[in-house]
Amino acid sequence: MPVLNVTTRDGESRQIEAAVGRSVMEILRDAGFDELVAMCGGACSCATCHVYVHADHLGRLAPVQGAENDLLDSSEHRQADSRLSCQLRFAAELDGLSVTIAPED
Repeated sequence: MPVLNVTTRDGESRQIEAAVGRSVMEILRDAGFDELVAMCGGACSCATCHVYVHADHLGRLAPVQGAENDLLDSSEHRQADSRLSCQLRFAAELDGLSVTIAPED
């Protein structure tokens, strides 16, 4: 099964199994990463599933657009590598993707 590399806000790194077809937010939530609040449940109406994608992996993702971009603009922690994990659909090609859970706003 493909894997997702996750770094928590405290700097702890874990490698978890990632089901193809699910969002990165769902994968993180189901793996017990409680610090990723994901209040809207994946509806792209909040920014509580904000993650940083490792620079080596950004080119493997579709660019930020629309509501995701607007919501990231509302975060004081937005960076060039910021994404909303609810908008990242995990595909087999993303095996080994590395994300860091962003600070809470």
